[in-house]
Amino acid sequence: MIKRETYMERIRPFIGSDLIKVMTGIRRAGKSVMLELIQAELLESGVSSNQFITINFEDMRYANLLNAADLHTEILRRADTIQGKAYLFFDEIQEVQGWEKCVNSLRVALDCDIYITGSNAKLLSGELATYLGGRYVEFVIYPFSFAEFINLYRETDASVSVQQSFQRYLLAGGMPYLSNIHFAAEPSRQYLFDLFNSVQLKDIVKRNGIRDVDLLERIIAYVMANIGTTFSASSLVKFFKSERRSVSVDTVLNYIKYCCDAYLFYQVKREDLQGKQILATNEKYYIADHGIREAVYGGNLQSINLILENIVYLELLRRGYTVTVGKVGDREIDFVCDKQGERLYVQVAYLLADENTIKREFGVYDAIKDNFPKYVVTMDELDMSRNGIKHRNIRDFLTAESWD
Repeated sequence: MIKRETYMERIRPFIGSDLIKVMTGIRRAGKSVMLELIQAELLESGVSSNQFITINFEDMRYANLLNAADLHTEILRRADTIQGKAYLFFDEIQEVQGWEKCVNSLRVALDCDIYITGSNAKLLSGELATYLGGRYVEFVIYPFSFAEFINLYRETDASVSVQQSFQRYLLAGGMPYLSNIHFAAEPSRQYLFDLFNSVQLKDIVKRNGIRDVDLLERIIAYVMANIGTTFSASSLVKFFKSERRSVSVDTVLNYIKYCCDAYLFYQVKREDLQGKQILATNEKYYIADHGIREAVYGGNLQSINLILENIVYLELLRRGYTVTVGKVGDREIDFVCDKQGERLYVQVAYLLADENTIKREFGVYDAIKDNFPKYVVTMDELDMSRNGIKHRNIRDFLTAESWD
């Protein structure tokens, strides 16, 4: 079990506090493992395992606890036998009808420390905001970073190079379970394909009562094909019209939102850096794990520019940045990143193959006059930094402890 220290550093200050710790993210990204890591730290600090109450609501053994009242009664019964503070771990809590009422009541009624996971962004909206407003902290758990991937991939072959590891990462992605099947190509593809189907059925179709599954599949395929590419819902409607399929803009927007709520896709808004405003149209979308794209849609190596962008985008999120696409006149900066007022600019390309490409990728920063760090990230091995703009090989960029 890999110790995901990036997340533990953020969660650790809240362990033992009365704030509810909420871990969200795409199905099978490692949220359950985070609960195990937290339990391990508690045990090391002297807490007894007898103080833990752990329930995974996708386990059929707990099918009788899928409503707030029954769960509440059961937890109070179990907590009554615990000496000292109770530590409650609820995995995939969204399966429980009215769970937010139960969790809020337990928070008030018991001396307890509560940790919950869920696979839907709506977990923290609506009623939860009413019941738990200001009483929770959220941590989004992402698939493995490239640095985490290397550690596990080298367990299958200690002699494998960083370059070879990255080639595998381009196709396999970072879903944690792949290490259990030693990253073997065909089993990995099958697992990721089945995982995608599970996300689509359980977290998108069933949760939102979607009837036109064929349309949903077509929209998902379109977004997968166009990750990192600016497009609008109306352009998607025109695309379907060319295929003699009638669909409204609202339906397209709703279906894409359901995918984002299930953490399958992430929407990145565009920011006019000169007008200093967020633009309302033509967002970009990235997929939670590029290995899923390869398994379902294929063509990662043929679309390597987009895949490299996708990988860098997820790494920026992992490190706590808020990310937009920067618009400067008729040019775009791939990622404008902000963390507590500190800015970072990142431009991603496959290779700086000729002088025109170099001018294009570095020249996008010409209109940006501030002193925040600016990067061009590519697969090139030679350092072509210039004019204060830093050029980094993508492997080095992804594994660097910090960027300055």
